[in-house]
Amino acid sequence: MDFFNKLKSKVKKLKNEIQVLSIAYSDPRTPWTAKLLIGITVGYLLSPIDLIPDFIPVLGILDDLILVPLLITVSIKLIPEIVITDARATALKNPKRMKKNNYIVAFIILLLWLFVIYNLFTYFQAKTGYF
Repeated sequence: MDFFNKLKSKVKKLKNEIQVLSIAYSDPRTPWTAKLLIGITVGYLLSPIDLIPDFIPVLGILDDLILVPLLITVSIKLIPEIVITDARATALKNPKRMKKNNYIVAFIILLLWLFVIYNLFTYFQAKTGYF
């Protein structure tokens, strides 16, 4: 169990980096590739829909233990060091900048998910004739 506790603490530490990523996203020195990955990362984290639902045993937390830290780590590696340093300093000055319960962003992401699901449904219906 010690391994899982250690892993959970690392995941929690990486999730705290989300505020740093959101600050770095608005910095003009951040490359567009990093901005794209940051947008995907923050969008996935704020999304009310998980890729694998959490109620599924073991698999439900795999996306939180593998996918999220991977996205955060790669996003941070794409950002220049000076930008990350400035973003961390800004995050320390204002720790409540990014609220966890941002309902407007969650609603927009939910609409995006519904749009994707609807398009997949209509595509497969037209292709196979089922549904």
